[in-house]
Amino acid sequence: MKRTIITVVGKDTVGIIAKVCTYLAGNGVNILDISQTIVQGFFNMMMVVDTGKVKSFESLASELEQIGEEIGVVIKCQHEEIFDRMHRI
Repeated sequence: MKRTIITVVGKDTVGIIAKVCTYLAGNGVNILDISQTIVQGFFNMMMVVDTGKVKSFESLASELEQIGEEIGVVIKCQHEEIFDRMHRI
């Protein structure tokens, strides 16, 4: 299992979760954990996903970034190991 952290941040609009999850399902990415919140009109979502069946991390990250641009949010992907190291104290 290859775990990846996906973050989605931006102004809240209809269909953000649907668009991201539809893309992930269509590419064989399993969502292991998900958290989302809306604070004063701003959407924030963090997902832990299994990218073990994805053709390449780079294409996944690039395609999600493009989807984010299309729907007006910022979508970032990080390998779990890098995310863990960045958030250590």
